[in-house]
Amino acid sequence: MLESTVPVRREQQGQVPDTREEGRTLIPAVDIFEKEEGLVVVADLPGVEKEDVDVHVENSILTLKARSKSHMPVEPVYREYELLNFFRQFQLSEAVDQDKIHAEMRHGVLVIQLPKKEAAKPRQIEVKVS
Repeated sequence: MLESTVPVRREQQGQVPDTREEGRTLIPAVDIFEKEEGLVVVADLPGVEKEDVDVHVENSILTLKARSKSHMPVEPVYREYELLNFFRQFQLSEAVDQDKIHAEMRHGVLVIQLPKKEAAKPRQIEVKVS
């Protein structure tokens, strides 16, 4: 239902999403869980605030962009660690209900809920005796 695509190529439809970002970017580490109601994507985004996250879907491509900010009051004299921006894309299957995708950010962790369409959800069939 979900496939990582970095970069994404969609030549068969004549559309190639913009995967080029200014400057260097990191591919955020993610965990993907499947539940009965859909998929859950958990992405680690250290140094990122909620207002600096952009999650959107276009042409069945889920795109995650995030901008890191330094919270240091002054510029360091020496630096070994640099905060970079994040970028990652996923190809969504037709089983995902794209209109009901929602995301939540807490303590540098982004959780994206990808619900399944009703037709893709498992259901119990009642057996009747006649």
